[in-house]
Amino acid sequence: MANTEYVLQVKHLSKNFPGVRALDDITIDFRPGSVHALMGENGAGKSTLMKCLFGIYEPDTGEIILNGKKVHFDDSRRALDAGISMIHQELLPVPFRSTMENLWLGRFPKRAFGPIKFIDHKKMYDDTVALFKDLGMDIPPKVWVRELSVSKIQSLEIAKAVSQKSKVIIMDEPTSSLTENEVTHLFGIIRRLRNEGVAIIYISHKIEEILAIADDVSIMRDGKHVGTYRAKDLTNDMIIRYMVGRDLTNRFPPRANTPAEVVLEVKHLTSAIPHSFKDVSFDVRRGEIFGIGGLVGAQRTELVESLFGLRPVAGGEILINGKEVVIHSPTQAKNHKIALVTEERRVTGIIPMRSVKDNMILANLKKYIGGFGLLNEKLGERDAIESIKALNVKTPSSKTLIRDLSGGNQQKVLFARWFLTKPEILILDEPTRGIDVGAKFEIYNIIIDLAKQGKCVIMISSEMPELLGVSNRIMVMCEGKVTGILKGEEATQEEIMRLAAQFM
Repeated sequence: MANTEYVLQVKHLSKNFPGVRALDDITIDFRPGSVHALMGENGAGKSTLMKCLFGIYEPDTGEIILNGKKVHFDDSRRALDAGISMIHQELLPVPFRSTMENLWLGRFPKRAFGPIKFIDHKKMYDDTVALFKDLGMDIPPKVWVRELSVSKIQSLEIAKAVSQKSKVIIMDEPTSSLTENEVTHLFGIIRRLRNEGVAIIYISHKIEEILAIADDVSIMRDGKHVGTYRAKDLTNDMIIRYMVGRDLTNRFPPRANTPAEVVLEVKHLTSAIPHSFKDVSFDVRRGEIFGIGGLVGAQRTELVESLFGLRPVAGGEILINGKEVVIHSPTQAKNHKIALVTEERRVTGIIPMRSVKDNMILANLKKYIGGFGLLNEKLGERDAIESIKALNVKTPSSKTLIRDLSGGNQQKVLFARWFLTKPEILILDEPTRGIDVGAKFEIYNIIIDLAKQGKCVIMISSEMPELLGVSNRIMVMCEGKVTGILKGEEATQEEIMRLAAQFM
């Protein structure tokens, strides 16, 4: 019989994805009328656990117990009906509908005219006004969501969760887009909900916030539950140590590259998009592996996508070999011998229904176009076979559909795609995400070989051991700003975490 002292219990929960054990035998209890913080590095399994609780993922093993009874959620609707709501890290509102329609989406108030039911727009408006007034939120009920600021949309998501009248509310990085005053306001709402007996599960990487609002803190690392502690018994240093403690022995090949002269200079680069990166400056040397670290919302991807011409900038300079360059598109970036292996392999990388060869030659099609605008299949096949051998891609042939390859081999194909453009500056955004340990080691060897050949390698990684094991220098970002650049003996997991969480 489950202990009814707890409103929600997770017992021996595990979840696997291809090549990754995202959750490994997790057991955590959540008390009613408390704020239970969940902390850990990116990839520790926090969001995966919450998605299992909310019915988005189905756990492979283990139990979820709600109010003393075992439950099973096939989808998030069942979780909501059972009294669990969630504020997601990624905001996905319906932009061309009003705030009140977004607020009550899927549960519009209705009135009947005989056998027919219509949406009761007046009641929806009145209920929205009353809810916003109760929560102290200044959001117009009838304005389209696309006209709201990111912080207002975040506040709308918070109001939506509260309106469900749930007994458990999961908040996944709820302050990532809020101003300081809005964070203070949110904490007031959280304390009121706690006093009403609601259990708040609060995911955040901001240690100051956790110590200010949490009663209990559970820390996860590499899909495992490190421990649960009373917040009043923790310090900043203790949390950081629990979050990052692990052994780096023999996980990385030796670095044999020697950085030389500066090739890329970035000076005071600022995004044209609000709430993104601002005044970023750094340089990268020939033959250097330049790591970029940070936590959720650090704007690392946004920065490198701007270097590749995918996002507009409002100011600053980019210099290559001492000469200022203008990059407004990926084509211009490629002309300056810059390549980008994107973060989301399956979304912005591979074309799953095309062959390994087709995926490899995609970024350099001009080379393979022959007479009458037709592809020179023989030349493409030759380069694909050479790339398969050079990178040890495990595939039956170059004609195999890329979707049939493992994650690590798909990643090697994406590396090959950009190698064929002969870049001098190679940007790698989370290059080992979702691949197994053996494939990671091969990717590390490829990265180090590139640097030995004199290439500039910029590598974003959310895994601190990876940054420390592969990089010559590490730039740390927090909320769009550079908080430090570390080299050699200066770089430790604790120091990176301090900079990433603005403990400088």
